[in-house]
Amino acid sequence: MADPLNWETRLEVTVDGKVLSPIKSFSPTFTTQATVIHSIEADNVGAVINPQTATFTMTLDAIGPNVAELTKLALSGKKFNISVAEKKGTDWTFKKMLFRDCLITSAAPSNVVIDGVPTATMSGLILGFRADSDIEV
Repeated sequence: MADPLNWETRLEVTVDGKVLSPIKSFSPTFTTQATVIHSIEADNVGAVINPQTATFTMTLDAIGPNVAELTKLALSGKKFNISVAEKKGTDWTFKKMLFRDCLITSAAPSNVVIDGVPTATMSGLILGFRADSDIEV
């Protein structure tokens, strides 16, 4: 039986190579839209492919200055990276994964709660992506 996975990896926000904050949840969305071309002779003769877009929504624990720093990035329009940080082990599909040149387009901090940690949810654009797999093909 294979060894159980010990999840020792995480996603984190990095700015200029410095870790700013770990990410509690992350949901990327990739969209490629196409418009069907019809002619007077036939339907569906081709398609016009529109540019791809990539967006994200992430949730962070609002502990320390991380949310303030990200809000500052959002207001100044500064780009940042979201990357996988493999602390130890080999439990991640990719050796490296990087969402680069990200921009925040909206931020929604939660209310302060009595039990638990407040969070902040931020959405934005991903301008570049790179993943290197462990698996040799």
